[in-house]
Amino acid sequence: MTTKYNNVYLNNTYTIAGINEAKGPLGKYYDKVYQDFYFGAKSFEKAESKIIEEAVNALIIQSGKPDLFISGDLLNQLVASNYAASKLSLPYLGIYSACASSVQGLIIASNFIEHNIINSCICSASSHNNTAERQFRYPVEYGGIKPKTATFTTTGVGAAYLSNKKSCIKIESATIGEVVDMGIKDVYDMGSVMAPACAKTLYTHLLETHRDYSYYDLILSGDLGRYGKDIFKILMKKDYNINLTNYDDSACMIYDLDKQNVYAGGSGPACLPLVTYSYILEKMQKKEINKVLLLATGALMSPTMVNLKLSIPAICHAISLEVI
Repeated sequence: MTTKYNNVYLNNTYTIAGINEAKGPLGKYYDKVYQDFYFGAKSFEKAESKIIEEAVNALIIQSGKPDLFISGDLLNQLVASNYAASKLSLPYLGIYSACASSVQGLIIASNFIEHNIINSCICSASSHNNTAERQFRYPVEYGGIKPKTATFTTTGVGAAYLSNKKSCIKIESATIGEVVDMGIKDVYDMGSVMAPACAKTLYTHLLETHRDYSYYDLILSGDLGRYGKDIFKILMKKDYNINLTNYDDSACMIYDLDKQNVYAGGSGPACLPLVTYSYILEKMQKKEINKVLLLATGALMSPTMVNLKLSIPAICHAISLEVI
């Protein structure tokens, strides 16, 4: 399902990254960087909640108090977002699409703004390596060995301020994806799980907007990683006869894959917004690229369902940013 927007703009963004992300190729582009995993808090969960609150308050200082706050993270019952929201005194929607939460939030906000339900919204997406590992796999102290197809959950938050106030970057259109389940059960191969959903959403977006993929200067997926990225390109060629030449994946950009021991690349809800709201937006503001399609992918995994030997469904949502 694709929607076009006429009156939604990206006004400001704010990014906070952890120590591993700061050591990556994009480290100089983040607004703030922490040099440890606690961020001055007493637990990893409190640390993640703290940086959400910090990012939102930074945007409020820049752009004013929004009408709505939308936030997503990976923790059970969205506790990182919920505790941050409890200190912000803003109308709040907590959302979950795993690593696709960032674009899901942008779509919800854009629909509200386009139809004059609200004038402005802050959308946040966060993740923390140590909280995610403890919840979905094993605590990092366990020292479990992972296969090369595994990805490394990013630590950080990316927040965006959207409104009907005109700026140089417009939210042009969005496509809500369908859940795709290819029967994959390997919790250490999220790229294979999510690549088919990403391919289907991209094809749907191009079909419903009547566009060729070359319309975009950059098509950027989130969290497919080294192997999922290759699978996605193969699927686009095999199933849809599209040979992508203007494509990259944020999970392969946020770290130096060969030097930082991050397996197949980055993951987590923060991965795509950290790359987009820093490095990509700077290139757009300089008009080095003018049209970007974001494809946020999420593996809708539950440890309970995995223990029941069920396969892992996936989702991908798309949103188009354009320089005006």
